[in-house]
Amino acid sequence: MRMLINVPETVVADALRGMAAAHPELTVDVDNRVVMRRDAPVAGKVALVSGGGSGHEPLHAGFVGPGMLSAACPGEVFTSPVPDQMVRAAAAVDSGAGVLFVVKNYTGDVLNFEMAAELAEDEGLQVAKVLVDDDVAVTDSLFTAGRRGTGATLFVEKIAGAAADEGAPLERVEAVARQVNEASRSFGVALSSVTTPAKGSPTFDLPPGELELGIGIHGEPGRERRPMMTSREIADFAVHAVLDDLQPTSPVLVLVNGMGATPLLELYGFNAEVQRVLSERHVSVARTLVGNYVTSLDMAGCSVTLCQLDEELLRLWDAPVETPALRWGR
Repeated sequence: MRMLINVPETVVADALRGMAAAHPELTVDVDNRVVMRRDAPVAGKVALVSGGGSGHEPLHAGFVGPGMLSAACPGEVFTSPVPDQMVRAAAAVDSGAGVLFVVKNYTGDVLNFEMAAELAEDEGLQVAKVLVDDDVAVTDSLFTAGRRGTGATLFVEKIAGAAADEGAPLERVEAVARQVNEASRSFGVALSSVTTPAKGSPTFDLPPGELELGIGIHGEPGRERRPMMTSREIADFAVHAVLDDLQPTSPVLVLVNGMGATPLLELYGFNAEVQRVLSERHVSVARTLVGNYVTSLDMAGCSVTLCQLDEELLRLWDAPVETPALRWGR
C-alpha cells in the first residue's frame, strides 16, 4: 500500500509539525501532543478541550480556534490520547472559568478523559464532561459500550464553542453541548476498508462490489453488508435510519460527511439525494455542511448527521468561527 509518510512511528509528530508550519495562529506542542489557540487562555471564557485518536482529521485539531475548541489532544492513530495530555491542555487553556471536555463515546477515550478530569480537579480546575453518542447504526461495537460518537462531535464543538466565546458560564456551555448531542443522530457507510500506517494494508475485508451499512469511524462493523448500491439507494437507507430514530419536529442541521477518500463531486451528488429524502419526509433543512470533517484515514464512504435545531442553537451555529477546517463570519 502506497502512503505519503516517512515511517509509521512518526506519522502523528510529522503531521503536527506540518500543522504548526501551516497555522501560526495555533500553538502546537509536538512533543506533548497538544494543539491550542495561540491566544489561550482567554480571560473569562470557558475552555473547550477535546481529542481522540489521529486519523480522523480535521477532527479534532482542525477545529481549534475562535468559536470552537480551545485545545485538542491527538492520540496515536485510532488510539485515545493519554490523561497527561488532557490535563496539560486543560491547565494551559483554563482562564479560571472552567473547562469542558468533549468526549466521543469510545471506551479508551471515556476512561482516559474521566481520569484526566479527576486529575485536573485535583489541580484545582473546574471540569465538566459531555459524551457524544450519536450513531444510530449499532448499540455496541468493538470499541464502544452504547452508541458510538461520530459526526455530531462537530456540531457539539461548534455550537458549544460559540456559547463559550459569548461568555456563557460552564454550566450553560455544558447544557448546550448536551442538548446538541441529544438532538443529533448519525449513520455511516463504507465503500472500502481503511488502511492504518502501522498495518499498511486494509484492516478488514470488504470485497469489490460490496458496501458496509452502519460502519464506524475505525472500521467497526455496521448493520449489514450489501451489494453496491446507488447514491440514491444509500441515501434512502441512511437518512431513513436517522429520521426513524430522531423523529425531528423542527428544522435540522445537516452534515454530509466524507470518510476521507470520497471526492467532493460524489459527496455533493449524495447530498442532493439526502435533501430529496428529507423533503419526501417533510423535514425542513436550516443549514447544510458538505465535506470531509470526521474521517477514517483513506476509507471511501460517507456519513449523514442531523441535528434538530431551535432558534438558539441555529444562532450559535451561525456565530463566527475561525479554525483551520471551519471558518465563517469573522
